[in-house]
Amino acid sequence: MKIDVFPHIMPRKFFDRMLAVAPPGLTLQKRMSGIPVLVDVEQRFRIMDRYDGYVQVLTLANPPLEVIGGPDVTPDLARLANDEMAALVAKHTDRFPGFVASLPMNNPEAALKEIDRAIDGLGATGVQMFSNVNRRPLDLPEFQPLFDRMAERRLPIWLHPARPAVADYVGEPRSKFDLWWAFGWPYETSVAMGRLVFSGIFDRHPDLVIITHHMGAMIPFCAGRVGGGLDQLGTRSDDVEDGAALGRLRKRPIDYFRMFYGDTALFGAWHAMESGLAFFGADHILFGTDMPFDPERGPGFVRDTIAAMERMRATAQDKAIIYEGNARRLLKLRLPGASR
Repeated sequence: MKIDVFPHIMPRKFFDRMLAVAPPGLTLQKRMSGIPVLVDVEQRFRIMDRYDGYVQVLTLANPPLEVIGGPDVTPDLARLANDEMAALVAKHTDRFPGFVASLPMNNPEAALKEIDRAIDGLGATGVQMFSNVNRRPLDLPEFQPLFDRMAERRLPIWLHPARPAVADYVGEPRSKFDLWWAFGWPYETSVAMGRLVFSGIFDRHPDLVIITHHMGAMIPFCAGRVGGGLDQLGTRSDDVEDGAALGRLRKRPIDYFRMFYGDTALFGAWHAMESGLAFFGADHILFGTDMPFDPERGPGFVRDTIAAMERMRATAQDKAIIYEGNARRLLKLRLPGASR
């Protein structure tokens, strides 16, 4: 099978509600208009039918809930999104063997309750977090109980990048030419991974599974900088926090970065997939496409990711592990040969 663990969807009821409560000026419709596959399930099925054994574990599309509304609004949005995702899985289990729950991250207490409700009541196979919460880092103490709970649940966290079009240079109102997305999002993911590493998350929870969108972003390519560079933390600055953070870790920083998982959503860049494979190993990579945000509004990333999988220099066994083995092992999916 080809189990896509990082496609995106917007259930119709949630989509309509999101547009109704979103603050004026929020950039939503411009980026989402013209992508009917986000809400049109039948059109999604027609694309999926092109590939034998292709199924999707549904994740809610960007933006993060906390960008849409305040802490009084997001709990209801999360419940609606998760209820609708669960309904899609129940109705189309052969297509969607699972879904990833969304959380009201600007309301950590409500988020903790939603984890339990979505997993116990709806059968969610994990939760999605974004790389920051309205520009606040995930390693803050208020978010630690959410990571603790997912470690207890032994289910994955999907880590999706988020970054607004903040200016790259002084004197400019915003980032130009979509560079905040093309380069900013990989940076955001990489920094979030680093902050979690130095928070000691993997010393506390060595079995915690965090699936980073887009193959760990910058980390595989920057492994040399991450390795020898971060080994010197505290020796090249006067910030006492740097050396103290390194001293608290039980292993080298790069060893913790290898404890993350990556997906194959690299838009067909097979050579980048090989870099990720070399860094993480097949046991820490899952098949994911980022459907439907390709230029063709649906089919492109699925087709190109499968083509890159076929071109990537890897053994047939490793490709089978990436396509389905790891998803079967880590996710509690409604699949033949798997039990919940």
